[in-house]
Amino acid sequence: MATAKSANKENTLSFEQSLARLDEIIAMLEKDNVPLDDLMKLYEEGVGLLRNCNEQLDSAEQKVKILKISPDGLKAHLEPFDAEGEE
Repeated sequence: MATAKSANKENTLSFEQSLARLDEIIAMLEKDNVPLDDLMKLYEEGVGLLRNCNEQLDSAEQKVKILKISPDGLKAHLEPFDAEGEE
């Protein structure tokens, strides 16, 4: 399981930094000469980074909204963005 220190580090990384670190971890995991303990630590770090990325994406998705104007053009309100419903 990730330590509190590494979990805190994962939460302070930007989305792009997390992805870059995940790429590094994948490259290390693919090597043949990495001891099992190190593989497990890298895997746990990767899982934490992936969780952090997913949380950041969920948060960004919730912030994306679309301004809808009423049919009479007098009122406007924000609605969640629905890419599937857009043309």
